[in-house]
Amino acid sequence: MFAEYARSVWDGVVGQARAVDQLTRAAVSPVHAYLFVGPAGSTKHEAARAFAALLLTGHDDPEARDARLALAGEHPDVREVERTGARIAKEQVSEIIRTASLAPIEGSRKVMVLHEFHLLDADGAARLLKTLEEPPASAVFLVLADQVPPELVTIASRCVRIEFGTIPEATVRDVLIAEGASLESAEQAAAGAEGNLTRARVLVTDPGLMARRAAFASIPQRLDGTGSNVVALCTELTSLIEAAAAPLAARQVEEAEALEARVAAVGERGSGRKQLEERHKRELRRHRVDELRSGLAVMASAYRDALVQQRLTRPDAAVHAVQRIHQSLDALDRNPNEALLLQSLLLDLPSI
Repeated sequence: MFAEYARSVWDGVVGQARAVDQLTRAAVSPVHAYLFVGPAGSTKHEAARAFAALLLTGHDDPEARDARLALAGEHPDVREVERTGARIAKEQVSEIIRTASLAPIEGSRKVMVLHEFHLLDADGAARLLKTLEEPPASAVFLVLADQVPPELVTIASRCVRIEFGTIPEATVRDVLIAEGASLESAEQAAAGAEGNLTRARVLVTDPGLMARRAAFASIPQRLDGTGSNVVALCTELTSLIEAAAAPLAARQVEEAEALEARVAAVGERGSGRKQLEERHKRELRRHRVDELRSGLAVMASAYRDALVQQRLTRPDAAVHAVQRIHQSLDALDRNPNEALLLQSLLLDLPSI
């Protein structure tokens, strides 16, 4: 179908052979809209850029100018849209529709990559639906979502759906080792990332990973039913989570410095400084939520182990604890105050 090259536009897509095959075939005669569905860190973002490169160039050579720019997120005919608020509102969708209606700058096709569209609100969904039903002839929409909530069901029916699965832990480990990590750090990061390769790449440079997991695992033994105890434990966990952002913050500093070097060389116009700052804020927020998710999963495992080992006088207390933890995990999708959520949860959990 496509000529073989030493490298491929798909090199950044990990553990998604079926999706890559579907998209490679689809690039021969593309339709107007695709929905990429899969968990965070499943490399669907990388797949969207790779597919865009294939659509623009018609071949699998990542070294070609258009492919190289698309893979770097810098091609003028590949417009990537990130949310600007907690949810994607109709005002932002209106701007997407306006941008899609404009003619491509360099070629005959424009690719619109829409990130995190599981956070689309109902009004925005209604507006986008009309455009997907009567799309501009030159535009291809790539809608990325972690899952398909009710607001996205009708839009999903107008798109070709491409599924992305959680990346197996062994695959994540092998990628980290190939990127230069030691076996021990790669195994620890892969276990803590739970299939999220993006998160694993942060964790692999995080010396405090095991200490944080141990701290969360110890919480059920340290609860005593008092509010002061809960506040102290929450403060400890929050401090650990904030400290864990150091590797991510260091990477963000490098990106900001690289951007400023480009600005100094070619000028301010179209630099993308604001977009980079907004992305960095989203990354830090996502990192905090991922850390909390990971820690709560460790706590749930501690209660399950206590139940299996019969270390609780009331087995139903462990069942209740696991249920409450999973309720809190679900609540994280609604963008809550993490500190208040954690305090509320710990006040309701039994001690082991």
